[in-house]
This record gives sequence, structure tokens and C-alpha cells, in this order.
Amino acid sequence: MTHLLLNIDAGMVDWARAQFALTAIYHWLFVPLTLGLAVVMGIMETIYYRTGKTFWKDAAKFWQKLFGVNFAMGVATGIILEFEFGTNWSNYSWFVGDIFGAPLAIEGILAFFMESTFVAVMFFGWKKVSRGFHLASTWLTGLGATISAWWILVANAWMQCPVGCEFNPDTMRNEMVSFAEVALSPFAIGKFCHTVTSSWIIGAVFTVAVGCWYLMKKREQELARQSIKVGACVGLVAALLAAMTGHISGEQVAKSQPMKLAAMEALYNGGTDQSLTAVAWVNPFSQPDYASGEEPTLRIGIPYALSAMATRDIHGYVPGINDLIKGYTTPDGKTEPSVAEKIEKGKAAIAALADYRKLKTSLQGSEPGSVDKARLENLRATISSNMKYFGYGYIRNVDELVPYIPVNFWAFRVMVGLGCLFILFFATVLWFVYKKDIATPRWLHLSAIALVPLAYVASEAGWLVAEFGRQPWTIQDMLPTWVSVSDLPTHSVATTFFIFLALFTTLLVVEINIMLKQIKKGPEIS
Repeated sequence: MTHLLLNIDAGMVDWARAQFALTAIYHWLFVPLTLGLAVVMGIMETIYYRTGKTFWKDAAKFWQKLFGVNFAMGVATGIILEFEFGTNWSNYSWFVGDIFGAPLAIEGILAFFMESTFVAVMFFGWKKVSRGFHLASTWLTGLGATISAWWILVANAWMQCPVGCEFNPDTMRNEMVSFAEVALSPFAIGKFCHTVTSSWIIGAVFTVAVGCWYLMKKREQELARQSIKVGACVGLVAALLAAMTGHISGEQVAKSQPMKLAAMEALYNGGTDQSLTAVAWVNPFSQPDYASGEEPTLRIGIPYALSAMATRDIHGYVPGINDLIKGYTTPDGKTEPSVAEKIEKGKAAIAALADYRKLKTSLQGSEPGSVDKARLENLRATISSNMKYFGYGYIRNVDELVPYIPVNFWAFRVMVGLGCLFILFFATVLWFVYKKDIATPRWLHLSAIALVPLAYVASEAGWLVAEFGRQPWTIQDMLPTWVSVSDLPTHSVATTFFIFLALFTTLLVVEINIMLKQIKKGPEIS
């Protein structure tokens, strides 16, 4: 591992990343709508269970059909995504498979089977089981999808903030020492809550948009009004929760990934009393000269807000990109070593590991003497003391540690700006619902339809921040991207990239076509 991986073709790294990004982006087009519609259809069937009105049964069945189409497409892309860890990222899978594989295995065994079981009852059990059991099946289908998201996000959160593990030099693998730390890390909880609530927004926007389309076409008037009411209520609650959980996620990023936060803010030189950038001019097409320390032009900030978010203290210290590269000491005496020091510690860990493996190999089949035992213990101690910075030993240039600032800066503002827009939108819709005038304003109907793609833009922008901001790490501070890939021919990954592009695009076109046909068809009246 310590020598072979440095000979990986750079083109292979780029194509492996491109293929994984392609699969993840397409997969995430289906997942949030699944999670959002699960709440909408669950609420509608609950109303049917309580009132016994056939209208609510028909409404629930209508939204369940749309849920089912989207659910099937999400499963297809998700399976491919998980297989890519073994095909394109085999070194990563070997190095941390004991940890990363656990939540994915639980997701497949528990959550996927749970939702697959109850989705059958939900679709085919209307006349075969009691109303209560069917209602439970509907909610359990949605809960299964949400639990599935939980375990996948636990795995992703561990990559952003690795906890609950120790490196074993004898097996050359990181091994789990605390499942609870991995499954219940604050980073995982914050990421899950923010991701799920933002997914509810997509489901809510979609529900309101379909209802508004019916109103514009003067069709399914009652279904449209009630769907808009339910969707707007879910959306407003979800948008407010997403804002709150986003703040919590920001705190976690500040603690575990300060370089990501600095890139999101285009903060080159940090300090105390830091303001949160509302707007600034950051060239979207080139990496800025952060080393100069010159702030972006046209910057307007919210005083003390960044310090408050990152440290819960308006006067708190927030490091910038140059501080993180050169090392810094906070006013309260906390010291962070420079990148140069971390690289030296990382190289020391890699060298000690190589010597340890070499000595172990030479002693194979024989009992080590006292001198060899002492040397092995010293090498283990060197590995352990420097393992925190193991990944830095593969860093060739400090600039590699700075994520692409324009993507992080602008994607973050797109996400936050659209999030604020959704709060205003759902509040406006509920105002017209309260006034019993939701069928009148055509501009509102058109706005609802236009917001559907923008909801996806906001969601994908959030993932761009999460993943671009983590670069160059596959696992934060532990394993760089170019050390994680499989040693495969570049052309084979490039070829499958275009095959997947054609396949996923076809799936997306098919799904949109089926969904539009179902919407145009409308609900089936019992």
C-alpha cells in the first residue's frame, strides 16, 4: 500500500471520481423525492384512517403510485453506487472496509428488506388487510426508506469525520472499536437530520406543484387543494427544520473540517469576531490567490455570525485557509500544527509502517527475540502517535489540501438562498390556502412548477459542498483520493462512465415520462 498506490495513473483517479459523482448525482435525483413523498402519502392515508372518507384513500393511492415509480429508479441506481466501492475504490474498501461496510450491510439487510416487504403490502394490500395494518405498512415503507438513508449517511459522515476506529498494522486495516461512536456520531446525526428534512422539501414542492398544475388545468380540484395544503404544511415545517439542522451541520463542519468551512466562506485569513459572508465576488471559473490573503471584492458580511455559528461565541476564533496551512494558536491557547508538520508526521507513520511490515515478514515462522520485540513495539508506538496525520504523508503539495473554492463558495450560497426562498414560498402558499383563494393566483401556480427543478438544484448544491469541500480526502485526514482507487486501466473506467451516463439518462427520461403520464391520468376513483 505504501508504495504501489503512488503509481496509480492520474487519469484513472479522475475517471473513477467522475463515474462515482455521476452515479451519486443521478441516484440523488430519486432519493429525496422518495423520502418526501413518503411523508405526504403517509399523512393522507392517516387522514383516511381517521375520517373513513374515500377521497383520502384515492388521494393516498395516487401519491403512492408516484412514490412507487420513483422508488424503483432509486433502488436501481443505488445498487450500482454501492458496487463501485469495490470496483473503482478497492484500496479504500480494503483499508476501511471493516468500518465502512458495517452500516452499508445493515442498510441492505434491515432497511432495504423492511421497505421492500411493506411496499408490497402498501400497493397490493388495500383489499387484503385491515385499514390499520395497511396504514402501518405505508408508514413503515417510508420509515424503511428513511432508515436506509440513515445508514448510508452514517457511512458518509464517517468519511467526513472518522471516529470509533483504530489502525491495526498487522492487518493494514482500520478496525472498528466502537459501533456506537460510528453510528451515533454528532456529525452523522447532524448530516442525517439536515439531509432528510431537505428531502421533505423536495417532496413538498413536488406535491404543491402537481396540485397547482391541476388547478391551472381546472382538473381534480379537491385533490389539488388538499394536496397543496398538505404539501405546503410539510414543506414549511421541513424548510424551517432544514435551516435549523443546517446550522448544526455547520457547527460540525467547523469542528471536523475547518478547511471546508474556510473554502465555503472564501476566508483566507481568519481570526476572532468573524462575520458570515452574505455576498462577495469570487470568480466562479478559477481558484483565487488565497495565499495573498486579500479578501474577495464586494464582500458584505453579517457581523460576528461566522464566529457564532462555528464556536457558539460571537468573539470565537475561526481559522482561514492560510492559518490552516501555516498553523495557528487560538486566543485560549489551542495550537494547531502547520501542514508541513502534519506531512512530516504522516511520512513518519508511513515509514514506520513499512519498517514494521518488513520486520514482521522477516520474522515470519520464528519467535521474535527481545530486541525484535522492542523494535516492533517502538514501531507500533511511532505508527500510533502519528496515525492521526497518516494521510498527510501522501500529500505532495500544500495546495492539494485546499478545495476548489468557487464551487464551495457558490454552491453553499445557492443552497442557503433557495432554502430561504422555500420558506417564503410555503408561507405564501399557506396564506392563500387560509384565505381560501389558492385557485386564483396563476403566478403562484407557475412559481410552484418552476420551483421543482430549483429544489433539486438546492439539494445537489448541498452535496457539492459536502463532497467538494472534503477534497482531497476520501477519508478526512486519513486517506487522500488518489490513494483510494483501484489499479485499473483508465480506459475501462472511462468506457463504463459513458455506459452509465447513457443508462442513467435513459432511466431518468423513462421515470419522468411515466410520472407525467400518471399525473395527467390523475387519481383512480374508488
